[in-house]
Amino acid sequence: MIEIDETPDLVDPLVIAAFEGWNDAADAASSVIDHLMVVWNARVVGAIDPEEFYDFQVNRPMVGTDDLGHRRLTWPTTQIAVASPPDLDRDVILIRGIEPNMRWRQFCAELLAACDELGGELVVTLGALLADTPHTRPIPVTGTATEPELVDRLKLEQSTYEGPTGIVGVFQDACVRLDVPAVSYWAAVPHYVAQPPCPKATLALLGQLEDLLEVSIPLGDLPEDSRAWERGVDELAEEDEDVADYVRSLEETRDTADLPEASGEAIAREFERYLKRRGDDQPPPTGA
Repeated sequence: MIEIDETPDLVDPLVIAAFEGWNDAADAASSVIDHLMVVWNARVVGAIDPEEFYDFQVNRPMVGTDDLGHRRLTWPTTQIAVASPPDLDRDVILIRGIEPNMRWRQFCAELLAACDELGGELVVTLGALLADTPHTRPIPVTGTATEPELVDRLKLEQSTYEGPTGIVGVFQDACVRLDVPAVSYWAAVPHYVAQPPCPKATLALLGQLEDLLEVSIPLGDLPEDSRAWERGVDELAEEDEDVADYVRSLEETRDTADLPEASGEAIAREFERYLKRRGDDQPPPTGA
């Protein structure tokens, strides 16, 4: 079992989880947790024992030097952290790790037991997949939920996917079996630029979390990183006429499709995010 450091009682905590590996195209989902760990000043309170779940010939330990100049080994693992976002009236439990190589059911059971010990009441998993989507358009994000009430309230869908799954799918199934409400958001990363990072997809997932939490999340350099990423892919595409033609065909398909990202509702939601973030950035009036 995961040993959790002594932690004050959390307020209505929400769990947000992402795992490197098959579920994490271009590291887009795990990068969300990395970002939240920093902007929410999260504190690691526990980690799973890697000996039980990882093949170290596949996920090797890393050797390096710490701040004091000492040589240290870092083992592959999955960590649990807690945060108290300043603009949120609830605490957050963050899970950031690597898809395990073995004992997936035990892995999920231990993580969910630790979340239960911390009082976690809703689980949000994040994933990213490679798709036929152009880099020049908004990154599509699909959302599913395990319970009809969540589907209706968050205007999501119940998943109809059939086929192989990764640890995110198994984790969602474990939530269902334990009667833990769960939501899953997946970003579609352009398959022709699959190498990490993909800040544009990370931003898209953060946008969904903002809608879910009804709070603005500090974005730091991500917007500029996203624009730089898009400009870089533009330059690569211009150097290869076949790639440029392919991107144009994806754009035409995307623009003629009936996509939620192009709907008036989605545009209004994005504008609301902008206004909320702009309001958060404004200084208080003189004399306040």
